[in-house]
Amino acid sequence: MALPGSLIEQLSERLTQHLGRAVDIEQADAVGGGSINDAWRLHTEEGPFFLKTNDADRFPSLFEAEADGLARLRKTDTLRVPEVIAFGEDHDTTFLLLEHIGTGARGADFWERFGTGLARLHRHTAKAFGLERDNYIGSLPQPNRQHATWPEFFVHERLEPQLKLARDRRRVEAGMAFRFERLFHQLDGLFPTEPPALLHGDLWSGNFLCDAEGRPVLVDPAVHYGHREMDLAMTRLFGGFDAELYRAYHAEHPLEQHWEERVDLCNLYPLLVHVNLFGGGYVAQVEAILRSFS
Repeated sequence: MALPGSLIEQLSERLTQHLGRAVDIEQADAVGGGSINDAWRLHTEEGPFFLKTNDADRFPSLFEAEADGLARLRKTDTLRVPEVIAFGEDHDTTFLLLEHIGTGARGADFWERFGTGLARLHRHTAKAFGLERDNYIGSLPQPNRQHATWPEFFVHERLEPQLKLARDRRRVEAGMAFRFERLFHQLDGLFPTEPPALLHGDLWSGNFLCDAEGRPVLVDPAVHYGHREMDLAMTRLFGGFDAELYRAYHAEHPLEQHWEERVDLCNLYPLLVHVNLFGGGYVAQVEAILRSFS
C-alpha cells in the first residue's frame, strides 16, 4: 500500500506552510503499532514527520478531534506532546500530520517526571465537566456534553451511552442495565468532590512513549475535563506503569483517601468501551465490579 500522489502533494504543501520553506517528501514508509489508523513515517530534507491516515467516511472528525486534544495537552506545558502540523482530507482519506518523536531508553527519573507532569496536567481546570466538543475513545464516539457535577457527567456521558451501545449490539443482557441503575443512585456518595481536571482520557500503556532524551510523551488522547481519578485508574487497568509514578503524583497533587478503592469503579467506562469493541471476558469484569459496588 502506498500513499496517493495527491495526498503526498498536499502534505508537502502543508509542511512548506508550517516551516516557511519548500519541503519535498522523499519517501513514505508504513509503520506498525496502530489498531485503528494506518501510520507512516515521512522522510524529508527537514527530517522525519509522522502521519496517520484513515477512511474519511468511517471517521469523519476523528483526526480533527485528536488534533484538538493534542493541542490542549501541549498547551499545558506539563508533559511532552507531539506538535500538530496539519489535519484534513484528500478525497476519501483523512489525515493527521504530526511532529515525529524519536524514541529511546527510559531515563532514571522517567516515572517521577511522568507522575509529576501528570499531576500538574490535572491542575488545569474548567467551569464544568466535559468539553465544548465531542471526540473519540479508540474508534467509538465519545460524547462530552458539559455537566455541573462529576456523577452527572459520568452517568450521562460515559456509562449510559456505552451501556446503550452494548445492549444494542447484544453484548450484555437486560439485567446488567438494572444493576447499573442501582449504581447510578449511589454515585453521589462514592466519589470525592473535586474540580474538573484536564484528562488525557485514554491513559493506558499503549498511549505514551519515551523520547530520545528518556522523557515521557503523551499520544492518542481522548481529552475532556473529568475526575482526575479516571486517568489514574486507567493506568491500573492493563498495567505497564511503575509505582514511582503514583508516588511522584501524590507528592505533587495528593489524591483523596481510598482512591485505590475506586479504581474499579472508574474503570467501568473503559471496560464498557472494550465490551463494545471486543466483547468476550470484559463483560464478566463489568459484572464483577457492579456486584461489588451495587
